[in-house]
Amino acid sequence: MADPFEPVDGAYRTPAGRRIDAAAVTWMATRSGGPGGQHANTSDTAVTVSVEVARTGLPDVVRARIEAAAGPVVSASSAGSRSQWRNRQVAWRTALERLDEAATPPTPPRARTRPSRGAREDRLREKHQASERKQSRRRPAGDD
Repeated sequence: MADPFEPVDGAYRTPAGRRIDAAAVTWMATRSGGPGGQHANTSDTAVTVSVEVARTGLPDVVRARIEAAAGPVVSASSAGSRSQWRNRQVAWRTALERLDEAATPPTPPRARTRPSRGAREDRLREKHQASERKQSRRRPAGDD
């Protein structure tokens, strides 16, 4: 099985398929608190991954969009597991998701529209029919 943290052809791929140069990615393992007891005091299990946006090799437009949304360095940390491997997976997935989210172009706001005359008439006709249906379910008046 291939190591997901090893670059293929000198690059990583984000879930959206963007190519990130391996030179832009930095890994750092440190000691973490939390679960693990004495093991946590001797093992570097907390992981931080940083991606320098300027060195990613992405197109200028995408790089500018990421820097505007997330800054010049996108980083993620994980210390929730006793396993460095698991913390690497969590931190890597988080960093890639942040990159993809920041790289996605914003959607334009929806243009407000008005319902057509036919749509308004249909809505009022349905309301009137519902009203009549409910009136027909009522008890007859006591005048009889």
